[in-house]
Amino acid sequence: MANTEKPLLIKRYASRRLYNTETSDYVTLEDIAGFIRKGRDVQIVDLKSGDDLTRQYLLQIVAEHESKGESVLPINVLTDLVRSYTTQATSSVPQFLAASFEMFRDSQSKWVENMTPMNPMAKGIEAMQAQQEAFFKAMTGGAMQTSPASEQEPAEEEAEDLDAIKKQLADLQNKLSKLDK
Repeated sequence: MANTEKPLLIKRYASRRLYNTETSDYVTLEDIAGFIRKGRDVQIVDLKSGDDLTRQYLLQIVAEHESKGESVLPINVLTDLVRSYTTQATSSVPQFLAASFEMFRDSQSKWVENMTPMNPMAKGIEAMQAQQEAFFKAMTGGAMQTSPASEQEPAEEEAEDLDAIKKQLADLQNKLSKLDK
């Protein structure tokens, strides 16, 4: 089993081919991008000189994605990055970018955490969806097919929801009939 704690070591041969040292096979830039997307860190080194080429290859992956229309970086951000290489801000840009991406990852993980079924808000959303399904079922006389998620709910809950919706509907009908008079 591969050790995922250490970065995956990729060696670049003189022929510019990239060699995965864990699986003993050649890889492409897209393979390396896939490893990174799955959460694996990589280190790319030149076999002959031992130079670390990771930054160069990561920039190449980003450039290829940007050129294919998978734009993530707006033009103004790219322009500011180019400008930062010629200003005194060069020393603060890496820290700023690292902190920004760290905040982005944190907010992304909190959003995912908030959408888990154990979260009360997510449970509220599930309850609203169940009520909607019960309402549509009542309105269509049961002709609407239920989704697999609603079939898993206990019949008692569905009956209670349906009864509550029927009562609300009857109340609305009564109010409407009083308005007509």
